[in-house]
Amino acid sequence: MTVDRFTVERLYFEDVPVGTTFSTPGRTIGDGDVSRFAGLTGDYNSLHVDEEYARSTPFGGRIAHGVLVQGIANGLTTRLPLLIGLQESLLGLLSVECRWPAPTRIGDTVHVEYQVLEKSLSPSGTKGVLVEQRTALNQHGETVMVSVSRLLVAGRGEAAGR
Repeated sequence: MTVDRFTVERLYFEDVPVGTTFSTPGRTIGDGDVSRFAGLTGDYNSLHVDEEYARSTPFGGRIAHGVLVQGIANGLTTRLPLLIGLQESLLGLLSVECRWPAPTRIGDTVHVEYQVLEKSLSPSGTKGVLVEQRTALNQHGETVMVSVSRLLVAGRGEAAGR
């Protein structure tokens, strides 16, 4: 598969390293991102769209929607060569757990540290489950989001059986 000017080899379950951390480039979350997300989802919670109200909260101003930050983190990781290589082998998203230990403020620049925590091969040996973690950090190094997902990924055995 060719991405930009680089050829990325298709990867399978067996090719995924456990424990290696990959870092994405940063992305600044702007007012327009928050406004468009509110319009797209219908989530006009005052904490996100009303500066006067948000100033009166413990946050001291508007913050980005947590799910917006999660979406941006997911998008940033799709640029990683590992995930580009896995695109054709992904069979499904099984679950996602997410937490937001600190707010993401409008104007924050986030990047993501991505890591496969564990993997387990299915009894058939043709596919497996990857447990991956995305940790979004702001420009101050503060963790603003952590998500853990379980992905079903084809193994080389499944590809051979097609």
